[in-house]
Amino acid sequence: MALKIGIVRDPRYMDHKPGLVHPESPNRLRSLYRMLDKDFNDSVIYIEPESATLEQLELVHTPAYIKQIMSTAGRDFTTLAPDTPVSANTYIAAWLAVGGCIKALEALLAGQLRACFCMVRPPGHHALADRAGGFCIFNNLGVTAKYAVEKYGYKRILIIDWDIHHGNALQDLFYRDNRVLYLSSHYMGWYPHTGDWEETGEGEGLGYNVNLPVPKELEDNDIIHIYREILGRVVRRWKPELIFVAAGFDAHEKDPLGRTRLTEKAYLWLTQMVLQLSDSVRGAPILMALEGGYDLWALASSVREVLGVLTFQGRRDRIPLVSSRRGSEVVARAMSLHEKYGIWTA
Repeated sequence: MALKIGIVRDPRYMDHKPGLVHPESPNRLRSLYRMLDKDFNDSVIYIEPESATLEQLELVHTPAYIKQIMSTAGRDFTTLAPDTPVSANTYIAAWLAVGGCIKALEALLAGQLRACFCMVRPPGHHALADRAGGFCIFNNLGVTAKYAVEKYGYKRILIIDWDIHHGNALQDLFYRDNRVLYLSSHYMGWYPHTGDWEETGEGEGLGYNVNLPVPKELEDNDIIHIYREILGRVVRRWKPELIFVAAGFDAHEKDPLGRTRLTEKAYLWLTQMVLQLSDSVRGAPILMALEGGYDLWALASSVREVLGVLTFQGRRDRIPLVSSRRGSEVVARAMSLHEKYGIWTA
């Protein structure tokens, strides 16, 4: 039986215009929507987003910060952070980005979909409770995870962040919370310079924050090795009820901001891994939200591989049983550091 795959899309996400030369351009979504119409129009279910409510945003963000975002309405240009300018209708796109993720969650929990990819902007994993940064306004997945915890009582939500930049705000939000396990692979030499190995959580959240700093020379075999060993253990041991993916594609070799040596095929295998591991824990719903990825060809090609996996109806190829020195070093260090917590290392 074919999997029911949802896509959140809306032209209003293009109304966030941070400037002609800003990398987080409306063209990112234009390239994805063109690819969707060409390759997947008949194999996905489109979901029209609704704006998040004030109560939903306040699960994460302070009232003063939300008011600040609203104050940008109608103003041609406002700088929220040195790297995060906004335009007159950014506030609408930002509210819809959160609301689109929440609507996707509701569809997943209602059994309407097996997985959903939220093709939204602005991105979210750098948006702190009281300030913007890293091109992010509201914390799209953070609000959605909080909503799942508070409204539905979920106690085991896994957030996988494969953007090459560390999701500092997602980490901060759940750093003391054992209901959300945050796993991030990233290069520490770039913004926001957080996500060191020893940042493992505090209080009840100790051990539930898994940072995997990777080398800039990262290749496809390295990331497949790392995720097979680490993510496989996390899912099989911790048995998440929901799986969220902060889906950034800026580790691609062509990306101008986060270039490592990954190709679009890496995202094919990562997605297949997430899907198979989800099947192993009673089909935990998968919610993916777009984060980084700034080369238009690389972004569209990588997301095409992701959707190709999610919509494929035949017998799947086996994930390559590759190993690498760089991958082994990352796995060994993570295992050594986390074995004392006993959450996923056994």
